[in-house]
Amino acid sequence: MAIDEIRDLIARHARPDMESPIPGLRVSSVDSTEEHHSLTEPLLVVLAQGGKRLLLGEEVHEYRTGDCLVVSAEVPVSGHFFDVSKDRPALGVGLTLRPEVIAPLLLTAPADRRPAPAIATGKAEPTLLDAVLRMLRLLDSPADVRVLAPLYEQEILWRLLTGPHGPLIRQIGLADSGLSLVGRAIRWIRENYAEPIRVADLARLAGMSESAFHRHFRSVTTMSPIQYRKIIRLQEARALLVARPGDVAGVGHLVGYDSPTQFSREYRELFGAPPGQDAARLRADTGAFGRPQLP
Repeated sequence: MAIDEIRDLIARHARPDMESPIPGLRVSSVDSTEEHHSLTEPLLVVLAQGGKRLLLGEEVHEYRTGDCLVVSAEVPVSGHFFDVSKDRPALGVGLTLRPEVIAPLLLTAPADRRPAPAIATGKAEPTLLDAVLRMLRLLDSPADVRVLAPLYEQEILWRLLTGPHGPLIRQIGLADSGLSLVGRAIRWIRENYAEPIRVADLARLAGMSESAFHRHFRSVTTMSPIQYRKIIRLQEARALLVARPGDVAGVGHLVGYDSPTQFSREYRELFGAPPGQDAARLRADTGAFGRPQLP
């Protein structure tokens, strides 16, 4: 079966940084069940072994061996792997979903513009698995990557566009989709998370009325712009605290908090421990904290 060969190829080629010689392709092996917080990007993930439970806002998404995860936007998520061990790690492959590669395919793909969420999971269809497998086989044939990888990437995207996740993939490639317009505001928040935020300004950036912007932003991220910024701030603070564990107030100020009390309270609500205590634990296990994971 294709999934068996996919699993074997991932196991042989996975590196701690997930990088591969193929642009946009990541191969991952994780044997930890610790909760992991991250910011996603538009990405396809096929899981070849193990399972993962992912939380976006209040929504829970779960996928297992033979399933795929499709992410259409930069959203903050938390999650953990299950059914894994040191001897049987979770094995997955991820492919960055690039709008510039998707857009030309829309000219011949079914014109389905139904609204779609930022994250979706489901069974990976056999035709998709076959295309992913051909891409992974290139890891054993590096001389073929330059010519064949772009062709296999197009095939993978075509299988997604013509499958159950077509509306979600289509929104990534459309310049005027709600996802694309909200994406402008998402990028601004990502780059200016420590700055004051005015929803009216974000709506103008997206080219929408405030009511339409609120509706589209929540449909994509499952949260309000203010909630989104809060999680981004706290994730950035957590990364900073690994290097500056004794400067909790300073880190809080750097990410935009004027009140140390509010910073500590919201940090504990998200990560389950006060900033100083959590930083000490992270420093004791910096290898696990710094190791990237597929969402």
